[in-house]
Amino acid sequence: MPCYRCGARQTDPVRGASPWKRGVRRETQVLVCPDCQRLHGLDLEACGTCGSTTLICRLGEVECRSCGAVRQARSESLMGSEVMAGSGAPGLSAEVEAALNRVLGRA
Repeated sequence: MPCYRCGARQTDPVRGASPWKRGVRRETQVLVCPDCQRLHGLDLEACGTCGSTTLICRLGEVECRSCGAVRQARSESLMGSEVMAGSGAPGLSAEVEAALNRVLGRA
């Protein structure tokens, strides 16, 4: 999954904790790269209980990793497509096709 702001893709992780941040935006799990984390106005959802933005979205629920509060996701119709469409980054299938073309020597 690419960074929702700039479209950068994660590389193979080094040992230790990942510098990428998870969050929820428009009821969808997103990743934020280390460069974009330095920017203000990430537009991530915040927990209604404690205000933290360390949320995860799974199976129609949004959970706060800080206080443990869980709520139902508001709308299933927003899942995935809006966040990915706004990034301007090529899709994973296009990246895989380009990599295969390079490796196999296709034009």
